[in-house]
Amino acid sequence: MPPRDSRLDYPHLGFTALAAHKSPAAVDWPAGFAHVDKTTAVGSGAAAFAALAEGIMTWEIQRRSGLQVKAPARAAVGARITSGFGVGNLRLPVPCEVVWAMEPQTAEGPDGVEVTMAGFGYGTLPGHPALGEEAFIAMLTPDGAVHFRLLAFSKPAGLIFALGSPVTRLTQAGVTRSYQQAARNLTGGF
Repeated sequence: MPPRDSRLDYPHLGFTALAAHKSPAAVDWPAGFAHVDKTTAVGSGAAAFAALAEGIMTWEIQRRSGLQVKAPARAAVGARITSGFGVGNLRLPVPCEVVWAMEPQTAEGPDGVEVTMAGFGYGTLPGHPALGEEAFIAMLTPDGAVHFRLLAFSKPAGLIFALGSPVTRLTQAGVTRSYQQAARNLTGGF
């Protein structure tokens, strides 16, 4: 859960941590929020999982998606990150705070099967164009398959951003594809 002095300003803090252990059909997403739940096969074997997990925990997944990142070296609860998307110096800063983090460990996976998982979820801070949470998860299944799962729920942070919501949805779809490609790139040698 987030630190008590946190400025996180949306309901359902930590929801993606619970959703990470459920199958997509079993997640009861918060009402009034759009959501993303995408799982992509990205490789196989322990080395591929380790590369993906490390890439997630060190923000490499964001960097390889084209975002500029200002953050501590590793994702941990309470860590603040400001990423920016746009072109050149014309970038919109999007501040977030890590609300949960999981170093590689055995856990119950989305289908009730034990898997090795690692990842984190972060929530939006004031100044972000949306209210909500996003999570990045690496999973190694018992058969050796490596999956990247992206979970998110959000809604516009105010009227101005609500007016731009069609553009926001297109942008989010593009960023999701970029994250999926970044995950494939992280495991490309395995």
